[in-house]
Amino acid sequence: MTMSANQQSMLSRRGFCLCCAAAAGFAATGGWFSPATAYAKARSIVDLIRDEAAKTKIKVHKLRGNVSILEGSGGNIAVLTGRDGKVFVDAGITASRLRILEAANSLSRDPITHLINTHWHFDHADGNAWLNAEGAEITAHENTHKHLMSTQRVEDWDFNFTPSALAAVPTDIFDTDKTLKLNGSTLQLRYYGPAHTDSDISVNFGEADILHVGDTYWNGIYPFIDYSTGGSIGGMIKATEANLAAATKRTIVVPGHGTPVSNREELSSYRDMLVAIRDNVAKLKSQGRSIEEAISARPTAAFDAKWGQFVITPEFFVRLVYQGV
Repeated sequence: MTMSANQQSMLSRRGFCLCCAAAAGFAATGGWFSPATAYAKARSIVDLIRDEAAKTKIKVHKLRGNVSILEGSGGNIAVLTGRDGKVFVDAGITASRLRILEAANSLSRDPITHLINTHWHFDHADGNAWLNAEGAEITAHENTHKHLMSTQRVEDWDFNFTPSALAAVPTDIFDTDKTLKLNGSTLQLRYYGPAHTDSDISVNFGEADILHVGDTYWNGIYPFIDYSTGGSIGGMIKATEANLAAATKRTIVVPGHGTPVSNREELSSYRDMLVAIRDNVAKLKSQGRSIEEAISARPTAAFDAKWGQFVITPEFFVRLVYQGV
């Protein structure tokens, strides 16, 4: 279909959510929705993502140390199995419940006992209530608790999230760092400070040397930055530096979105991209260029072939970066 200028603008504002829907549909379709197709399917931001999650196959990636990744429901979900029960990192989208359970039960028949949220966004925490009903205690940063307890507006999604049910709200909360000993594994939870949001944490599976970094890293995709709840381009770069410091050549790095199994080398390339685009946009802004003029200058051009081929467009990413430089 041919989109009007207004529709294109709305598409850019909805880029993150369409990206999530495309990610949810990846395993089933073998590829990403085009922006036009995704836009045509959209009834609302949240409806689109839930519609895709309801019908998308969950793909299992077995890593090491009894850690696996479930791909296909919002953000990439990590599952640690063992005698202490299944430990989930992120909850995905409730519409995927039966498929997530089926995938997780293919790993073991252990009960679900723990859930860790990497941040508050609904594509990572929408499944909190049903996982709690399965027996999971929910652990998260105190800002995730705060956001889930109250109405949140995300301006770049043009959407208001109402407070979550109490069953979906984390009860085990922390402010900086926390260590859990489960299934023979040491899980180190570390708060980044404001990054993608103001609630992001990493989860390091120590013995397996697997680092889940949530939405501070989008593998092969320009990332969304939620300025409405404390995110910034500077915070994203700072978080990526922390991830690089925590990773070695052997470390398996799990991003929040995109190809779910990554490494330090790819993470370093992501950092270089963020820094270069931040600097390019900052220079244009310091020259007095408007946001539209900055977009026209194509400050992402050197990176678009690798990072800008999905639903978050280069133009939308420039808008996000411009807000924070």
